Amino acid sequence: MSRVVRDFEAAGIVQGVGFRPFVHRTATALGLDGWVANVDGHVAGTVAGAPGAVEEFGRRLAHAAPPLARVRSVRMSDAGAAGPDPGSGFAVRATGPFPAEVRTAAREIPPDAAICDACLAELFAPRDRRYRYPFINCTDCGPRATIIEALPYDRVRTTMRRFPMCRACAAQYADPRDRRFHAEPIACPDCGPTLAWDSLRGEAALSAAVETVVAGGIVAVKGLGGYQLVCDATDATALAVLRRRKRRPAKPFAVMVRDLDEAGRLARVGASARAALTSAVRPVLLLTAGRVRLPRAVHPGTDRIGIFLPTTGLHHLLLRACARPLVVTSGNGADEPIATDDAAARVSLGAIADGFLSHDRPVHARYDDSVLQLSGRGVLTVRRARGLAPAPLRLPRRAPLPLIGVGAQLKHTFTLGEGDRAHLSAHIGDLAGPATHDAFEETYRALGELTGVVPRVVAHDPHPGYLSTQWARARGLPLVPVQHHHAHLAACAAEHGLTRPFTGVAYDGLGLGDDGTLWGGEIMVADLTAYRRVGRFGTAPLPGGDAAVRHPWRTALGYLYGAEPLGSPGPAPELADTFTARLPPDGAATVRTMVERRFNCPRASSAGRLFDAAASLLGLVDSVTYEGEAAVALEAAAARRRAAPLAHRIVRDRGLWVYDPQPTLADLLSRRADGEHVAALAAAFHTTLAAATAELVGRAVESGAPRTVCLAGGCFVNRRLLADVRRLLRAQGLRVLVGREVPVGDGGISYGQAAVAAARLARTKE
Repeated sequence: MSRVVRDFEAAGIVQGVGFRPFVHRTATALGLDGWVANVDGHVAGTVAGAPGAVEEFGRRLAHAAPPLARVRSVRMSDAGAAGPDPGSGFAVRATGPFPAEVRTAAREIPPDAAICDACLAELFAPRDRRYRYPFINCTDCGPRATIIEALPYDRVRTTMRRFPMCRACAAQYADPRDRRFHAEPIACPDCGPTLAWDSLRGEAALSAAVETVVAGGIVAVKGLGGYQLVCDATDATALAVLRRRKRRPAKPFAVMVRDLDEAGRLARVGASARAALTSAVRPVLLLTAGRVRLPRAVHPGTDRIGIFLPTTGLHHLLLRACARPLVVTSGNGADEPIATDDAAARVSLGAIADGFLSHDRPVHARYDDSVLQLSGRGVLTVRRARGLAPAPLRLPRRAPLPLIGVGAQLKHTFTLGEGDRAHLSAHIGDLAGPATHDAFEETYRALGELTGVVPRVVAHDPHPGYLSTQWARARGLPLVPVQHHHAHLAACAAEHGLTRPFTGVAYDGLGLGDDGTLWGGEIMVADLTAYRRVGRFGTAPLPGGDAAVRHPWRTALGYLYGAEPLGSPGPAPELADTFTARLPPDGAATVRTMVERRFNCPRASSAGRLFDAAASLLGLVDSVTYEGEAAVALEAAAARRRAAPLAHRIVRDRGLWVYDPQPTLADLLSRRADGEHVAALAAAFHTTLAAATAELVGRAVESGAPRTVCLAGGCFVNRRLLADVRRLLRAQGLRVLVGREVPVGDGGISYGQAAVAAARLARTKE
């Protein structure tokens, strides 16, 4: 019988996802001999046997891989040696670190995966030796990115190396028939990590944490990617204490529930939501609140609630013992990264938590929870973190040099790019304080070492005040500046594989424009290398700069008394004075003087700031404690109501189509003075902005702009605005794209920067 010998190599996310056991089972089932091993960031080996069986082996590797794997390519080639002896069988080999100088591509890191159904069944099976063991896992679930210290992925290069396997675990690890065959985080009560609460261990520690939560206390729980703060979601007093201690007065909390039935009581859960909630990502999913209402302090100012299911065995044990939904939020103080180190957590969370439920497995990499929301038939990523990052994304144009996109200032991420792969970091936070900046440096070093990407080019935002820009300029490497809104749009285009020109709608808070003003309501014609502005929002001053962002009433006064003159009258003086009359007299007078004298009043063409102004004019929000709070209040007020649109006007100004917001705000105040309900006016405002957007894009397309439209920027987290804009553009026969895997807000900026830099470098090389 003829016999062939082939070397094979599988690239993609093929380490830490049960791929070697899958290869072993596949080869054995086909009667093949050989071996497989983790090599650098991929899987390689040799296979020998009948030609048809070897061919089928290659097909199965590419198309029948385990659910957590993402196979990018399978290469089969003639072996350079005689190969294994016939009948010798197939083996999984341990492999040492691959020499860096021979590395052929950036290594791909598997994200963490939530507990699977098989492990969950064992967790609550009294006769199973892992009964009630919080750290249960197998090849299909458990920690990955948070424990990997180096590649190739073997136990000795993870934080689990501190826990030698007991005889029973070692036997499962070596048994090809077992679900834990080569499951690197394998553990059990006899040999794995142990819970701790002060001097208590194991079940006693868990009981102490449960008693504290049930009694109304706050517990710092060490999760997969760092500490989380946990309290009773039904206890208004506990929630108030958590908000005060955490210095988070209004931003909604996420709620972890036991199962889909409980989720369905607290939120509206349809088929798409069920699929997202039960996925291996286990994201926080933003949903409309259901018939059973939790205290207002869980999600003040909005009818949306963040719901997620248990991620680990520990979470399941907590929820079953507490028998109530739990607030599970990031273990940090305001504007700080989540705590990962045990000693540091005691310091940073000591004034917040009433106790610490910890364990002795180190967290190697910081990962917060991912946040998604439904968008049409799919989902939209709000925050990309645990379960999603750092799985690579595609670059439509290959980067001829390794590079980094260093992101923006808010919702910071960075992206390492090499070849056609982009490795988008997990959410880090706002680069405001030294702790977050240190977290950025730490994450950059760790992800760089794992992927092997050593940047030779740095892409950055042009804003000189961003700490990310300052970091980029200090590298001493060639720089590629990428305008903020071009980066937003490029992120959407790159995710969808666009390399040809497109029309872009970029709506967000603020970003530095080419003309030195602040942009945020932009219509562009762009590709991955360049753009031109074809439309915009009318500008208004921001009295006091950042102070106007924190206090939307200031922005409202900027629109009332200093909006760009575009030929239409603003609100009637008596209506403007009615709004001003409810503000602190000295403050309103001072701000009006600043506007009239143009003192410390940078101008902005921002959709996000217009939302702020409308929210304040309607009396919904005058000051905010987190970014986007005013827009959230306006969307919540609008709910699902329908109302006649407000007046709006599109004008031509210096070659650009411009939406003049003055008629809209004048009509808003006039109809409010006539007694129209705030909810109806909030709905009308959304309808009007969508109509104005559709008209801006329509005018651009009539002038020759592409008929493919990318929507990007934080304003499109607003479900109503996104749905209305998408519907109106599609009604014009346009193709409309929005990001799915890449955050639509500033968390996607770094990926857009990387895509632009790669395209520009490729064009230069060509």
